[in-house]
Amino acid sequence: MEFCPTCGMLAQYELPNMSQPGRFFCPQCPYVCNIEPKVKIKKKYELVTKQIDPVIENDDFKNAATTEAKCPQCGYGKAAFQQFQTRSADEPMTTFYWCMNEVCRARWRED
Repeated sequence: MEFCPTCGMLAQYELPNMSQPGRFFCPQCPYVCNIEPKVKIKKKYELVTKQIDPVIENDDFKNAATTEAKCPQCGYGKAAFQQFQTRSADEPMTTFYWCMNEVCRARWRED
């Protein structure tokens, strides 16, 4: 949407005609804004991705409680766990598990 800078009226669009480019015009005053057919990009910006810190680190599970839970990868029957509130307060907590098998160390979660 384009508005007339003079009177603030909503500008109307006029299709290109013969050699004239498309344009916006004000139905109330003589304001006209021609639309250039090609847009040139003068600068290119490289987007930089921000580093994301992990929510749960390996150190978080060192002092965590353990329980009998079957690992989905290796089938080991003991896992460390921690609970976090990842959703709204009226939803149950999310439980994060870490396999206690020294070889596996798989992580999984239950919502």
